[in-house]
Amino acid sequence: MKSKRIIDILLFLSLGIFIFGTGYKIGEYNGQNGSRQTSNVSITNFSNSQSKNQQVKNLDFSLFWDTWDQLDQKYVDKKKLDVKKMYYGAIKGMVASVEDPYTFFLTPDENKQTKDDLGGKFEGIGAQLGLKENKIVVVAPLKNSPAEKAGVKAGDYVNKVEGTSTKGWTLPQAVSKIRGDKGSKVTLTFERNGKEFDLTLMRDTIVVSPVELSYETPVSCPTCGKIAYLKMNQFGDNTNRDWEKYTADIAEKWQNKEIKGMVLDLRDNPGGYLESAVYTASEFIPTGKVVVKQESTTTSSHTYESIREGKLLDIPLVVLINKGSASASEILSGALRDYGRAKLIGEKSFGKGSVQEALDLKDGAGLHVTVAKWILPKGDWINGKGIEPEIKVTLQEPKEGNTLTKETDNQLQTALEQIGK
Repeated sequence: MKSKRIIDILLFLSLGIFIFGTGYKIGEYNGQNGSRQTSNVSITNFSNSQSKNQQVKNLDFSLFWDTWDQLDQKYVDKKKLDVKKMYYGAIKGMVASVEDPYTFFLTPDENKQTKDDLGGKFEGIGAQLGLKENKIVVVAPLKNSPAEKAGVKAGDYVNKVEGTSTKGWTLPQAVSKIRGDKGSKVTLTFERNGKEFDLTLMRDTIVVSPVELSYETPVSCPTCGKIAYLKMNQFGDNTNRDWEKYTADIAEKWQNKEIKGMVLDLRDNPGGYLESAVYTASEFIPTGKVVVKQESTTTSSHTYESIREGKLLDIPLVVLINKGSASASEILSGALRDYGRAKLIGEKSFGKGSVQEALDLKDGAGLHVTVAKWILPKGDWINGKGIEPEIKVTLQEPKEGNTLTKETDNQLQTALEQIGK
C-alpha cells in the first residue's frame, strides 16, 4: 500500500514525528548529546523539521519531563510503567487536543489493523465502527459476521467493552479493545432506542468481499425480467478490481438486453478510499463531470472529476442507502443524485462530510488527520445531516426467529420494482 492515501472521511497533511524536545528549553534540559536519561529510559530528542511557529519553538517542555519523572519515581505499580505506552499515550493526547474525532494517532498495531480492514481480512466481531456525537456507534455489521448473527444493527451505540465505559474513546481505541483472536470472546454493552443490553460475542476471522453480484427479479413481478443487483461492502484495496469484473458482466447483459437495469446497494457501506468512490462514479457519469469537491483552509482545494469512459452510462439505476452508508458511499450516491443519474431509495445516510489523510509514520505508526471537507457537485455539504433518499423506505424487521432475505428485504424489493416498472 502506498505510504499516503486520501481516505474519505472514514478518508485520512503531513504532521512530523512527535516532538520530544523542540526549542532551546529542551536543548537546555537535555545536555550536549541531545538525549535525556530518566531513571529507566534514555530518550533521544529530534524533529523532522524546524517549526515555523515561534510559539512552539519557545515552548518550555520541562513540565512534560517533570511529570514523566514524578510518575516514574512515585507510581505504586512499576510494572504498569510501560515506556512505549507512555510515549504513544503522550502523542495520542497531543493529537486529541484538536478535539476532532476523525483526527487521531495510531500505534503500529492499530495502524496495521486499519490497513487490514481496507484489505478485507481481520479477526474480530465483524462490525464497522464510527463516531456519532462523540460516542462509539456501529456504522454497519458485516455480512455473516458474529456481530450480524448476534443481531447487532447499524446505529447501535457501544457503551461498554467488558464493563468499561467507552466514553471519550477514539475509534482506534475502541477497535483495539473489541478486536481479538479467533475463538476468544468479548462482552459488549450496546444501546438501542435508549435501552442498554449486553451481548457476548465470539470473535472469528472476518473476510470482506468488497463487491457482490447477483441477478434478481421482484417478488411482486416474477415475469418482469432480471435486474442486476450489485452490493458494495466497502471502498478498499480490492474494490476497483472486483468492480471492473462485475460491471463488465452487467454491461454485456445490458447490451444484449438480458437485464432491465441495475440496483446498486450501498447500505451499511462505511466508506474507504476517496479515489475508489470517484472511480466507481465514473462508471455512470460522463468523463469530465465533477464527482466531488474538496475544500480546505490550509491547503489548496481540489476538484475530482469523472476520470474514464464508463460502461454503464445509460443503464436504469437505483441506489439503496441507509444510516450505515457513510463517506465514500455518500460521495457516490450524492453525485449520482445530483446528476439525476440514479434514484435513491431507503433511509437517510450517516452524514460524514470531512476528508482525512492517512499518513505512515516512523516504526509503523500512523496518523489520520482531517485536511478538508468535501462538497457534492451541486454544493451540498452533508456533514451531520446525511443524504435524504428520494423514496424513503424503512426496513421492515423480519419476524422473530427469521433471517432477512432478499425476498423479505422490503427496501431491495422496492428498488427492484422501480427498475421493473
